Amino acid sequence: MFMQKMIFMMMMMTGTLISISSYSWLGMWLGLEINLLSIIPLMSSPKNSSASEAMMKYFITQTLASMILLFSLICMSMNFNYLIINNSLNLIFSSSLFIKMGAAPFHFWFPEIMEGLTWTNAFIMLTWQKIAPMTLFSYMNFSNINFITMIIIFSSMISGIMGMNQTSMRKILAYSSINHISWMLMSMLFFETIWIYYFITYSIISLNIIIILKKFNIFYLSQLFSSINNFPIIKFFFMLNFMSLGGLPPFLGFLPKWLTIQILIKMNLFSLSLVIIVMTLITLFFYMRIISLGLTMNNDNNLNSKNNYINQFNIIYLMNFIMLMSLILITIMFNMY
Repeated sequence: MFMQKMIFMMMMMTGTLISISSYSWLGMWLGLEINLLSIIPLMSSPKNSSASEAMMKYFITQTLASMILLFSLICMSMNFNYLIINNSLNLIFSSSLFIKMGAAPFHFWFPEIMEGLTWTNAFIMLTWQKIAPMTLFSYMNFSNINFITMIIIFSSMISGIMGMNQTSMRKILAYSSINHISWMLMSMLFFETIWIYYFITYSIISLNIIIILKKFNIFYLSQLFSSINNFPIIKFFFMLNFMSLGGLPPFLGFLPKWLTIQILIKMNLFSLSLVIIVMTLITLFFYMRIISLGLTMNNDNNLNSKNNYINQFNIIYLMNFIMLMSLILITIMFNMY
């Protein structure tokens, strides 16, 4: 089983790399299909019926998006001379990519699928599966700027409102991902490289959070601090990671938001930056709710855990410390550059 998983993992990565490095739109579509057909076996689990359900939902949604993408590509190749038709096809093409990445209001499949996955597959869904549609979107000419702005505002608004009453950690991270998609799309519109910094930063923070959740087998808020209550340093780093995910300084998560806001202000887009910042504050609210829940819980350090956890979690401590404090190092590097 391990070898099979590794083969499908390699195929999934190859599909993404074909998609982002292809010279033709058809090659990009082919890469997306290889990626889709490779991740389906990775999602399936004979012991877990919800994983099989999530796999079928994901397959149907992505197939629909691929059909729309291929339809728009075939129509675009016919070289219509009418501006209205070309703009409509561009809009259809953008919509298919938004369905693939899970941007609002095409997001309904995403939290439902996340709920049925293991933490490893959830991490792949939150990070790697966003690379190909995001990169393809960055290759486009942004003629329908009003439609993209509407998607950005919807993504930031819906993720904040829908994430507030969730108790599942997987759904909270799914709505958080939708919020970060809005920031990435916005940075992509005006400065092509900032979204790459944003994506790398988001992936690192998500990895730190998911490692802890996977280690303690946590899926719901009720399990969260009863599991890591005996490990105060782990709990402290976990809470700091949520602050970083929300974009609070002086953590690493603040850097890409800082760069994006700076670009928006330079472009005189004050209203758009205000809307997206206010909506992101709602997501920050439910992050802070998790943090405050952790702070109100008592630490019952028993002897067994106290003797064992220092050696057991050295790598987690090191990773978290470097990633959380690296904003200071990165700003120094930027100034030197």
